[in-house]
Amino acid sequence: MAFSVVMPALEMAQETGKLIAWRKQEGDRVTKGEPLLEIETDKAVVEVEAQADGILAGIKASAGDEIPVGQTIAWIVAPGETPPVENESAAPAARAGSHAKTEPSQVAAAQAGSVGPAPVSSVKISPKARRLAKELGVDLATMRASGPGGEILASDVQAAAAAPAAAEHQSAGIEVPSSLGRIMAERTTQSWTTVPHFFVSREIEATALNEYRERVVAEIESTHQVRVTHTDLLLALVARVLLKHPRLNASWTADGIRLHDHVNIGIAIAVNDGVVAAVVHNAHTASLAEIASQRRNVAERARAGKLRPADIADATFTISNLGMYQVDQFTAIIMPPQAAILAVGGITDRLVVVQGQPAVRPMMTLTLSCDHRVADGARAARFLSDLAEAIREPAKFLP
Repeated sequence: MAFSVVMPALEMAQETGKLIAWRKQEGDRVTKGEPLLEIETDKAVVEVEAQADGILAGIKASAGDEIPVGQTIAWIVAPGETPPVENESAAPAARAGSHAKTEPSQVAAAQAGSVGPAPVSSVKISPKARRLAKELGVDLATMRASGPGGEILASDVQAAAAAPAAAEHQSAGIEVPSSLGRIMAERTTQSWTTVPHFFVSREIEATALNEYRERVVAEIESTHQVRVTHTDLLLALVARVLLKHPRLNASWTADGIRLHDHVNIGIAIAVNDGVVAAVVHNAHTASLAEIASQRRNVAERARAGKLRPADIADATFTISNLGMYQVDQFTAIIMPPQAAILAVGGITDRLVVVQGQPAVRPMMTLTLSCDHRVADGARAARFLSDLAEAIREPAKFLP
């Protein structure tokens, strides 16, 4: 039986994915679970695994192609089997991800190989492309439509916006962003301009957190061969505190507020050309050792550029820790559709008042960014209050 290889949907509102590279070639034998191709989404570049054993056949897409979600781009077949024959006359409409009838002018535009600009009225334009064109000031009437069925894609708009700028400013030292840099720019701009952010900060003593880490780090390192970081401890504590604060572990959707019954925490990870948010799933039930192992594994894959689809999917809350860079305090931009992100500053010795007397204590500043459509200031303050208690007494919350 032949299995279709399709462009997967890895996030909400994803329309297309860009094929970066095939890890196997036409005719190669593949094994279920091994890396098959790399794709770029609105969040990161990820590896997609083979869903079946067999022979890779009928490859229909090349590196660089922008492909609608759900479109078949290859087949995995049994030895000696041929891939199914598709109706070529229906292919343009199917590849465009729409059931609408394809006009002759659209087919002609696609077959012409983007010889020149196509009239806007005769081509389909994805909502993402239309939004980007407005943000970047690109005239859709001058666009070259490279998508299946003559569709203008987001990549077409980005190329049109970047081409003249690159040519004009090349000698001025303008750096053209990488794929990840462009993704970051789009996502953060969208979040900052569409999500009503507000911020709440809290300074917390970290003496007990440091002592708890010193107690458990040697044991976990010897039994699980992984080092427990402050990020791991905060991730475990945040996950458990979030169970008491469902509005902070929620998403804003077109239908209203979606409350999640699980806690999947994204971790902002610095890589060579930007930041990606890899996910530790079910952090509310995972042990500290399991969290540390998950965090290490996704961080290694992120820095190697080998993230898997599951590594970036379904985050319900995000933590961004810049403490290792000696940052005292900062605010972070929310990653929609999540409702909140926690910015973590470094732990430093500060002069504070303890029982009316000056004392030096290790202190840290946490700043919570919230979507005001989902949570208000009182909810944010109560969450930080409970998190402060967990940091002061981590043994009460962690096994």
